[in-house]
Amino acid sequence: MKILVVDDHALVREGLCQVLQGLDPQEATDVLQAATCTRALELAHFNPDLDLVLLDYLLPDMTGLAGLEIFGQRHPELPVVILSGSANPRVVQQAMTLGAAGFMTKSSLSDTLLTALRQILAGGLYQPDDLLAMRQETAGMSGKLTTPPVLSPRQHDVLVLLIKGLTNRQICEKLSLGAETVKFHVSNILRIFGASTRTQAALEAKRWGYDPVGPSESR
Repeated sequence: MKILVVDDHALVREGLCQVLQGLDPQEATDVLQAATCTRALELAHFNPDLDLVLLDYLLPDMTGLAGLEIFGQRHPELPVVILSGSANPRVVQQAMTLGAAGFMTKSSLSDTLLTALRQILAGGLYQPDDLLAMRQETAGMSGKLTTPPVLSPRQHDVLVLLIKGLTNRQICEKLSLGAETVKFHVSNILRIFGASTRTQAALEAKRWGYDPVGPSESR
């Protein structure tokens, strides 16, 4: 297993390296380190076998959210977990909307971190419990969003084609994107709208005023 830790504090990186050795007792964990997002992206490019990235929210060259978006564009299949000193609900929401596989605070216990990372490596997502409670309160009894969802430009492009009923393969052809990239964006769209199916996501998107105007027509 190979994990990339991105943090500008050497002590934090070294501490995480020690903790990550307990991630899988059956397999050695190779931990790469980077102090900047720029360096992290270089390492990701030369290590296509990466299994996971732990990305600090505050970095000297760019914010973790900006780095997260770049990772999503270049390596859509690679799970990225944002690390932060606090779980600000707005920041957590932004991170998950941009495609983070999880959000962890640096004050988390080692066992909590390892449990969350195992869940993410198994294909799941992880969010702090207090954010989940806040979302439930915001959604109310209906379980629907009560505030407008925030989409990136590419997510919007994929969404309008999804509303039109196009399959992932057709979206790939229409937007000249790879299959994994489209799958990544569709999964994020479903998560953003709190939907379990494409039809539910389309209906919820229409409720917020999204109409099926293609990318080339909307610009």
